Amino acid sequence: MDAYLVLHDGAVFPGRLVGAPGEAVGEVVFNTGMTGYQEILSDPSYAGQIVNFTYPMIGNYGVNDDDFESARLQPAAVVVREACDSPSNWRSTKTIDQLLKERGMVGVQGIDTRAVTKRIRSGGAVMGMVTTQPEQALQRLRATKDYGEHDFVYTVSTDKAYSWGIDGKDEMGATDVEYAATIAVLDCGLKYNILRRFAALRIRSLVFPAGTSAEEILSHNPSGILLSPGPGDPARLGPVVETVKSLLGTRPMFGICLGNQLLCQAVGGKTFKLKFGHRGSNHPVKDLEDGTVTITSQNHGYAVDPESLTGTTAHVTQLNLNDGTVEGIAVTGADASSIQYHPEAAPGPWDSRKHFVRFVDKITQG
Repeated sequence: MDAYLVLHDGAVFPGRLVGAPGEAVGEVVFNTGMTGYQEILSDPSYAGQIVNFTYPMIGNYGVNDDDFESARLQPAAVVVREACDSPSNWRSTKTIDQLLKERGMVGVQGIDTRAVTKRIRSGGAVMGMVTTQPEQALQRLRATKDYGEHDFVYTVSTDKAYSWGIDGKDEMGATDVEYAATIAVLDCGLKYNILRRFAALRIRSLVFPAGTSAEEILSHNPSGILLSPGPGDPARLGPVVETVKSLLGTRPMFGICLGNQLLCQAVGGKTFKLKFGHRGSNHPVKDLEDGTVTITSQNHGYAVDPESLTGTTAHVTQLNLNDGTVEGIAVTGADASSIQYHPEAAPGPWDSRKHFVRFVDKITQG
């Protein structure tokens, strides 16, 4: 069946339907990763977005039961050049088309995805629609809200608190396993692999909904606090920022991606929207404290304004070598730091897993 990607600026890209029938509206963004499509499709930070993959074939190693990063598919839709219908991998249980159909996600293939990418790089991220009926699509698209007007964090956060240990997700409460420490995780769009990495270091994670109060979190007496990644405009998260303010200084704190932006706002800083964001597995980041450069996995459309940190207790610790944007901050006197990229990768290089070890050392050794 014919399907189309229609952009808010009037561009129309014809293709063929893949996945579930229907249509979807979202902010069109591109990801440059060559692998990791299953993790990307289940990453909560893509909520409300149409993901355009630059790699020409998606689905070539199939879909398995182990590499999901959340309980559901998160983007509004997916755009690919070719959806492979004959994957080859011993772990594969289904094709990408079967996954999309099972989970009710609409997609389109046969699109010149690199042409879409070049358009976004020139004009910036733009709202779009995947549809089989393009005639009225542009009119309907222009009547929808912009991506930044939605509060996606509250739709992807967990409904109730739970814990995660060496055996995976379980209910809150006592455990017979001896852990090195317990941390509280403020879930604004959490990826499972963050919890897996902590569990591998014998850290138990207590995961709380984004709207949880500081008092409730501290009542569990965690050794440290993690601010998770997540979707949407961080400037819309005033209540969550107030919670972070109340938690700041009570325990060692570490933020990842959106968590970096939340920490920035908690000390009085501001964020801004990037032209087309950073989404891929090969972004070089320089640590200003030791001079090392790390290749990182990234997925964000907003960034910290470094000038807004002037006069606050925070300072910039890392920079993106491609465009000079802030990739990390630290807060003086509060034992708090954060990074803009994803140390858990999934997908991406493992170079920055050291940040998990550093945070664990901090909360276990003091």
